[in-house]
Amino acid sequence: MADILTADELEARLRHVGETRYHHLHPFQLRLQSGACSRGEIEAWALNRYLYQACIPQKDAHILARMEDAGMRREWRQRIIDHDGEREGEGGIAKWLKLTDDLGLDRADVMSGRLALPATKFAVNAYVSFVKERSLLEAIASSLTELFSPMVIKIRTSGMLANYDFVTPETLAYFTARPVQAKRDSDFALAYVREHARTAEQQQAAIAALEFKCSMLWTMLDALEHAYLYARPWPEAFVPADASRAGLEAAE
Repeated sequence: MADILTADELEARLRHVGETRYHHLHPFQLRLQSGACSRGEIEAWALNRYLYQACIPQKDAHILARMEDAGMRREWRQRIIDHDGEREGEGGIAKWLKLTDDLGLDRADVMSGRLALPATKFAVNAYVSFVKERSLLEAIASSLTELFSPMVIKIRTSGMLANYDFVTPETLAYFTARPVQAKRDSDFALAYVREHARTAEQQQAAIAALEFKCSMLWTMLDALEHAYLYARPWPEAFVPADASRAGLEAAE
């Protein structure tokens, strides 16, 4: 039987998950921030990642509906506002669409999700299902990837601005507010997990939930790397104009 961890030990285990499994270590992420990606690969990344961005307020609504405490609901609903905005054209999703607009992608195609890779769709649906079906503790613990996102955002943003002349600070406006928001949100979620993961089973479930979320994000980048660098995308998926530079020409 596993020993019960102290709150500090549990936090250390959770942080170790991020240090070893978060997608800041993924080869596609490293290529993206170092200037090694083609424009087509970046377009494919932005288009596919939109599905994940769009699901965030949906999964947060599922979590919100399960909270019995009004104070917790007030805290958590800010996440939905951050992504949906208070009105049309505001919020994180609108800013992500600014990114895809600036890359020359058709907004209707992006929002429909019809050109996304099958693995992207499976991963996003699996995440929403996980949040709906698992315990509230596990659902909240799965959001703790936000503990690690500020460092990735800083490196990604500076690297993309330095290496891609078609990317501007306005293009990457989504990332401007995210470090502060992620810090606020992860502080709240971490405090909840520290307090409510009391048994060994609960603690292991919380750790596994964060591992699941890291694997979901990693899977999305695996699919992008395979489709746009080593092979070719699914027949109905997005094909960039510079397909030959994305390694697709050789796959024909």
